[in-house]
Amino acid sequence: MNQQNADDTTNQAGFIEGHALLIAVAAYPRVRALPSAVINDARDMKAVLTSSMHCGYDSSNVILLQDDDATLDRIRQELATLADRTKATDTAVIFFSGHGVRMGDSANPESALVPMDCEPANLSTTVLHEAEFSAALARIKAKRLVVFIDACHAGAAGTFKGRDGLPDLGFSEKSLDRLAQGSGRVLIASSRGSETSLIFNGAANSLFTEHLLGALRGGARTNGDGFIRIFEVFNHVAEKVRAAAPGRQHPIFKASDLEDNFPFALDRGGAKSIESSLIATRNETWRQFEEILADLYPAGPLDQEIWARAGGDISRLRLSGTGRASWFAALRTIRQGGGGHDITRKSLIQTALQDFPHHQELAQLLPNG
Repeated sequence: MNQQNADDTTNQAGFIEGHALLIAVAAYPRVRALPSAVINDARDMKAVLTSSMHCGYDSSNVILLQDDDATLDRIRQELATLADRTKATDTAVIFFSGHGVRMGDSANPESALVPMDCEPANLSTTVLHEAEFSAALARIKAKRLVVFIDACHAGAAGTFKGRDGLPDLGFSEKSLDRLAQGSGRVLIASSRGSETSLIFNGAANSLFTEHLLGALRGGARTNGDGFIRIFEVFNHVAEKVRAAAPGRQHPIFKASDLEDNFPFALDRGGAKSIESSLIATRNETWRQFEEILADLYPAGPLDQEIWARAGGDISRLRLSGTGRASWFAALRTIRQGGGGHDITRKSLIQTALQDFPHHQELAQLLPNG
């Protein structure tokens, strides 16, 4: 079966190979409680993932743990169950909304997810450490694995009740980097390690999850083929969150070995846009450009100073992960009008052609005029 036929089959039957584990903890008994929006986040994620009008997941493949259900043992159990039931051809999504905590060496802290039954007096044995979480992720056979972490909320900026001198709340970016290690694994966090993940007064959801839900309900700019892909979701969420909280919250994308902008849900139930051909062609051109650059300059925009030579300002880019991930971020910046005053897609192609003058695929991408 070719890829197009496989996609059509998935559209007709729903996103039958999608699996999800959604975890939310707000009413911590021994840790400062979080707003009820945290529970709404996970419930609304389940609703949109299992909606036939949206993501198309089979409801039997989506597990929700909230408050009393989200104990350390139960989280471990459901992570193991997710690993047992997913195949290599499947897609797995893990969503956590609640407290995160940083422990150990302040220069290189280890982060952990805080379950419902966390004991502040015995912290090290009652949280899900990043090493254990990463090992659980490695056991999941699905070749497309997406982890969303919304683990530091503005409403939770205090300390644990009845305990002084505990580590900082939240997840460190070094921890996120370590969790993102692995082929096909993507980690999207609600904010940088130095920021809080905002919940505005009266809001039904956290700011991050509000716009994640918006992307999954059809708000992301897709290519109109009936699928929503991981880069499209992150683009939408990052732009919306930054616009809603200028300078205060920046979602981050982590991936160490990602070769494809893979689909992980249906787009509006698999509906195809009337303008899908034009949109798909335009997006495919950018994807082709990204693949060429990642092949020619595998270390990313710093490789052979290609970005600077094309008129760009490397300080305007936020680079991390593999060269491919860095090129994705850099080209997204160009499409948004950034990256330096003098850099454009055309100048980047022209500069690359100086290094590889006989690269016909690259030459064909050169815009007219």
